[in-house]
Amino acid sequence: MASFDTNRTTAGLSAGKTSFFANIIASFTAWNDARVTRNSLSKLTARELDDIGLSYGDIEKIATRTR
Repeated sequence: MASFDTNRTTAGLSAGKTSFFANIIASFTAWNDARVTRNSLSKLTARELDDIGLSYGDIEKIATRTR
């Protein structure tokens, strides 16, 4: 099974100042990450999910948890 990691930067934004657009981008990024995770886990068989300690009922919880 393939795996990849992404790094996102907040170019041009200081840590103390988040703008309206930064919040929109963060929301979209979180939604997309959950979508990708949900789709990836949904493609696994029950046996593969069991190997990593999950079940089909855990997919939504894992996909939408926050960091």
